[in-house]
Amino acid sequence: MSKAKKQEDVRFGKFGTVSFTKTTRVNDFIDYLENGKVMYTHCKTCGVNYFPPRADCGGCLSSDTEWKEVTGNGKLVSYSQLKYAPVGFDEDLPYSIAMLDYGDYQVFGRLDSSLDIDTVKIGMEMTTVVNELPNGQLNYIFKKA
Repeated sequence: MSKAKKQEDVRFGKFGTVSFTKTTRVNDFIDYLENGKVMYTHCKTCGVNYFPPRADCGGCLSSDTEWKEVTGNGKLVSYSQLKYAPVGFDEDLPYSIAMLDYGDYQVFGRLDSSLDIDTVKIGMEMTTVVNELPNGQLNYIFKKA
């Protein structure tokens, strides 16, 4: 009797404009995105929150983490409009990256491309939402609250 060959979990290959990795210990992130949820991880041992999600805590090195949903509004703490991009992102130019502060954690990502950059202000409330890209890939973006 032959052993069944274990299939590689490549779900993370669905993330972003260009996916540089298909395998990670936080592949469940993609399942959550497919269900309309943006998630972060919380270390149950020391209480640290991580976005992007991590399987292991960088502080106490515990693997006892749990998934929590990014909900509500965050405050825009920083943003920048990019006019040059890494390989694979040149078709997206120009695009804007930003950081939202949710109090207990921060989320780094892109501003909604339909936002008029002249109306974006530090301190404004925004929300993080799942976004499906034209090529079928998934990511998340920040929209005005």
